[in-house]
Amino acid sequence: MKAPIGIRDVALRAEVSVGTVSNVLNRPDVVAAATRARVLAAIDALGYVRNEPARQLRSGTARTIGLVVLDVGNPFFTDVARGVEEAASEAGHAVILCNSGESVTKERGHVELLAAQRVHGVLITPVQSGPAQVRWLRERGISVVLLDHPTAEADLCSVAVDDRHGGELAVTHLLAEGCERIVMVTGPAGIHQAAERHRGARDAIRLAGRPPEVLEVLTAPALNVACGLRAGEQLLARTVRPDAVFCANDLLALGLLQAAVRAGVRVPEDLAIVGYDDIDFAAAAAVPLTSVRQPRHELGRTAAALVIAESQSPAEHEHRHEVFTPELIVRESSRRPRPSRHFHVKAPPEERKNEWI
Repeated sequence: MKAPIGIRDVALRAEVSVGTVSNVLNRPDVVAAATRARVLAAIDALGYVRNEPARQLRSGTARTIGLVVLDVGNPFFTDVARGVEEAASEAGHAVILCNSGESVTKERGHVELLAAQRVHGVLITPVQSGPAQVRWLRERGISVVLLDHPTAEADLCSVAVDDRHGGELAVTHLLAEGCERIVMVTGPAGIHQAAERHRGARDAIRLAGRPPEVLEVLTAPALNVACGLRAGEQLLARTVRPDAVFCANDLLALGLLQAAVRAGVRVPEDLAIVGYDDIDFAAAAAVPLTSVRQPRHELGRTAAALVIAESQSPAEHEHRHEVFTPELIVRESSRRPRPSRHFHVKAPPEERKNEWI
């Protein structure tokens, strides 16, 4: 394998000093135009690519931010990452994407790696509330923004959605559709978002004046399609089935919808389904999925802007807690058919003689 071209190779090719090449790369205005052109021609001919991490280590600055999410396979986080990358790119930053896989151990390893890379800041959707990793990063002077996770800490920025309100929206809708036996399929208790959506679901039952047993909770080991499929198979095998299911995210809901289709259960006539996130696949499902929409792209953009602003001016930075309001998007998966009413209108007496007998 060919050794990478270094700055000394460029200097030899251009017949200048290493310092001159460095000036061309970092302070081109101090180099004579003819010399600058000769160095740039050498860079082009050799295919030299500057060692950006080494340059950042020497200068004590970095132009990268870290993004740690729960599940990179979830389209929700894909859309959030697009927003992060877009805002970071506009500010001249790159993004290192890390997947915790809902594992505290993996999350810790990613955080330590990002610190070793001297990133400007870290955006993190923590696996658990109050993570030690956030404190660990901040003790080392690294800016942190909690993403899709609210906080009450005055010295820490956060960007989140009102998940409690979102859970209330979902279950209020199912009650309005006449559902009587509702199951919420949620995720591990330590995941803040799932817990808040469950609280909102309970709020809807209470505000409607319904008994708590109207809502049953089924906890899945993870928030993915496979777990949704297994939950659906379990629920549909019961003698008395639920007539509605609210899932803590769209992946669970899509898996559950798959189970219903396989079992020949009509959606929404026999089983109404509501998801959460409103990923693109929700509208494209075999039965378009009702879902609680989150502003995914805006979440990412806002979080990236906050962490970059803090890292550039930490002393002047004012910490903010941004909370977006979710929106219920109603589609076919939860629209229960209304009973049709047929009215027989009798003809006036003078017209009855013309009726067929």
